[in-house]
Amino acid sequence: MPKADEPNDKALDSLDARLDAFEARKAAEKPAKAASEKANQDGYRLLADLIGGVLVGLGFGWLLDHYVHTSPWGMVGGLLIGLGLSIFSVVRKATKMSAQASAPSPQGNADGDTGGGSTAPKQKRD
Repeated sequence: MPKADEPNDKALDSLDARLDAFEARKAAEKPAKAASEKANQDGYRLLADLIGGVLVGLGFGWLLDHYVHTSPWGMVGGLLIGLGLSIFSVVRKATKMSAQASAPSPQGNADGDTGGGSTAPKQKRD
């Protein structure tokens, strides 16, 4: 008489194999998603720096207008100074981020594969 657990063992083995394949696909997609999320975070950080610099400049200009009574000129000067400094800061940070992104990865593979893209085997060219 056959044991009742044998068909269940085959089903569990099949389920384990499908689960392993699914986890392998998800692990292969993770580096591409991480790079995309990092790029989004960097872009939002630069945008926040730009907007923040302009708002801080306007705030200092308003304070100058309020205490020194130089009606619109403090805000105009604060706006221009804040805009100039925030653009300078954003360009400097973007240049640094670009240099870091173009630098070779310390954990790169010997064949130049970065981990992203297709999992199909590479073809040799003649």
